[in-house]
Amino acid sequence: MNVLLHTCCAVCAIGPWRELTGQGHSVTAHFCNPNIHPLIEFRRRLKAMKVLQERIPVEVIYEEEYGLREFLARVDWHGAARCADCYRLRLGRTARVARERGFEAFTTTLLASAHQDHAVVRSVAEACAQAEGVEFLYRDWRPLADENHRGASALNLYLQQYCGCVFSEQERFQDTGRHLYRGGRESNTGTLP
Repeated sequence: MNVLLHTCCAVCAIGPWRELTGQGHSVTAHFCNPNIHPLIEFRRRLKAMKVLQERIPVEVIYEEEYGLREFLARVDWHGAARCADCYRLRLGRTARVARERGFEAFTTTLLASAHQDHAVVRSVAEACAQAEGVEFLYRDWRPLADENHRGASALNLYLQQYCGCVFSEQERFQDTGRHLYRGGRESNTGTLP
């Protein structure tokens, strides 16, 4: 089967790509992530995908535009449906690219993360597939997480620390503030030059 693999990051792409190609599928990755912020993080993940492409024979369709404005316009970032809206934004575009370019099916590396809500990802992806007239290929790739991380480390790929949006960044680092200012007044004995 000719499969378009929505790729949220290089790390999560390794195991699904290996599994799908090992099953005889022809796989093309689709890097489509207007959710990733800030800009420097987007560039790091884009570069990591390009490094992965240099090291394994994966074809990639890149959407390299930084998507801050589109993300804010299309995702209800005030409410609880933020993640579903984000999935819809990315998977809707992937389903459309799959249809336009003649892929038989699409899937997503979001299914390789224990941090994503699989039921919501699957529901959104199936609705996008139906709207575009292509098949959604569901796989639970969470058991590949360790393999993905080992592979990324072996390939010296950038390992991100949060899902991608600024809200997930805040959630990931909100309790780390005390580590930013170590030293405090009691240990500050130096002077500025």
